[in-house]
Amino acid sequence: MVNSPQNPRQEQRQHLDLTSFSASGGEPVEWRISDALVPYPEAVAAMEARVAAIAAGEAPELVWLLEHPPLYTSGTSGKESDLLDARFPTFPTGRGGQLTYHGPGQRVAYIMLDLKRRRPDVRAYVASLEELILRTLAAFNVRGERREDRVGVWVKRPDKGPEHEDKIAAIGVRLKRWVSFHGIAINVEPELEHFSGIVPCGVADPRYGVTSLVDLGQLATMADVDVALRQAFEQLFGPTRARLPEAAA
Repeated sequence: MVNSPQNPRQEQRQHLDLTSFSASGGEPVEWRISDALVPYPEAVAAMEARVAAIAAGEAPELVWLLEHPPLYTSGTSGKESDLLDARFPTFPTGRGGQLTYHGPGQRVAYIMLDLKRRRPDVRAYVASLEELILRTLAAFNVRGERREDRVGVWVKRPDKGPEHEDKIAAIGVRLKRWVSFHGIAINVEPELEHFSGIVPCGVADPRYGVTSLVDLGQLATMADVDVALRQAFEQLFGPTRARLPEAAA
């Protein structure tokens, strides 16, 4: 998007069909929102069970929106040296990526879709998750951007100095029998100082920090973000059906 069109990887990504994950027929994707903080092990166990049920054709697909208590997770590329201050529990996880922080004020969306039925293309799926974040941020007049050499979605911060950028959203994906889980995390109003206990996603360059919608001056509530996220999701992946907050994953 913002990288030079001479960059072949960026140009290739630009030409991916990001709207081809909408499934024809079948049930709408269940859309669940948990109001209480969800412990990480509980969330992973629920995702594992749901993914198995989706793969077996015994449950519909699910998007689960939640917040975690403060914690760090380490993906398959995580390094022990990137944990600078173990002030919160750290959980190894099977998703891609390195160390990241989750906590109150961050909207986590765990996305469980049957890619074998929709489109078995991991690269295009990740690009569509990036597009999901970009469209959600655009609803709040925030221009998110992709970077080929850094994961996640970034915003330029000229107010901090030349070439400074902050990460506002993270992506971590895992597949089991072509069913996706884990997903995305958008910083709405988390405690940004909590990110200082790690090298977020292995990016140590001082020009690159972490931000949130509120930090950027957008006084968005979590409910506002949920509405924008759902609208963007339906544009890319098709219809959803709401679930009650207390419904089990």
